[in-house]
Amino acid sequence: MIHSLSDVQSKTIGSGTNVWQFCVVLPRAIIGEDCNICSHCLIENDVVIGNRVTIKSGVQVWDGITIEDDVFIGPNATFTNDKKPRSKQYPEAFSKTLLKSGASIGGNATILPGITIGENAMVGAGAVVTKDVPDNALVVGNPAKIVKYLKG
Repeated sequence: MIHSLSDVQSKTIGSGTNVWQFCVVLPRAIIGEDCNICSHCLIENDVVIGNRVTIKSGVQVWDGITIEDDVFIGPNATFTNDKKPRSKQYPEAFSKTLLKSGASIGGNATILPGITIGENAMVGAGAVVTKDVPDNALVVGNPAKIVKYLKG
């Protein structure tokens, strides 16, 4: 289901995926099956989203981000893809960020560029992730620190 008030330019969207109102999905984005892209989201071109992914409202998924299967991204989580941003000065390539299968990102968390979030890892609400998060780790705070490991 593609809501009539969204601007979905990609033709590579899996069956059972919902894209709600006021979303923009650029032409080269790849989105898997049974995903839920909530209202007010932007998905750029160099993006791959796996199956059964939930992206809550107010999230922008920038070029260079790959999201594997069964990932949850909370409302207004923020991704970045340029380590040295300057107006009208673009890098040769944007940093690559990877969210591995089963990861969860809490609302208002910030993920800096070039980060890998491990399988089944959880980023607490409002955390600022400045380095890779291992599989099954729960990170919170600014900068995000591991507070425990979750059962795999």
